[in-house]
Amino acid sequence: MINWAIQVAKSVNTARLKTYDLLELVVGYALILLTIWTSGSTQQALLITSATWIVMTTFLLPDKTELSGLRPSGLEHSWWIIVAAAGMGAAAVGIAARMGTLHLPPGFARHAWRAWAYVAFAFVQQFILLDYFLLRLRHLVSKTYIAVGIAALLFSLAHLPNPLLTLTTLVWGLVACLLFLRCRDLYALALAHAILGLTIAFTIPNAIHHQMRVGLGYLTYRSDARAHSVEPQQPYSIHASMGDH
Repeated sequence: MINWAIQVAKSVNTARLKTYDLLELVVGYALILLTIWTSGSTQQALLITSATWIVMTTFLLPDKTELSGLRPSGLEHSWWIIVAAAGMGAAAVGIAARMGTLHLPPGFARHAWRAWAYVAFAFVQQFILLDYFLLRLRHLVSKTYIAVGIAALLFSLAHLPNPLLTLTTLVWGLVACLLFLRCRDLYALALAHAILGLTIAFTIPNAIHHQMRVGLGYLTYRSDARAHSVEPQQPYSIHASMGDH
């Protein structure tokens, strides 16, 4: 009788934790999508709300297994991930140079700090994908490969309607999830993400990826570009205004 009661209590506790995990995922993903598909002050408010939700459900709730990815690993078993990303990036740069598509994003020469900002942003994206979504999905589904597939798909869909980023993030999401489950090194994967993302920005024309925008920003990219070139200008003036934008 006592053993039965213990098993029931464990089952109830497991169901409760799964309910919390599902609620956190649904609300978190909904807030992320709303942030991506809005603009202006509404987007800023939603960004703060999304960040607050993720931080609160990560650090303030009792189950903190998702913090395992934040523990420094020393790169003993994951240094090759960074090397592989750098190798692919170097190869892409060489190909782009031969094809004539190698370029600096608008305004990058004057604001090189954006590269470091993107590294930080890559870390945030990998934390949300791996520590926040993937580990919770592993609590919710019985098969690891299903959790990996769902996490990668959600990551990819958050990059709609940008076709290039939607496809590349689906592939990278699958690879990153599998590597994370093996090495639990968020830092190496974030750096690899940053290298590959900057490679896309430098080697593929902006007309294809709209300056790496997603959501509403991707759809309004061309109208924004036209708005900066309504008045006749010298070519260098048009380039400067696009850079400021």
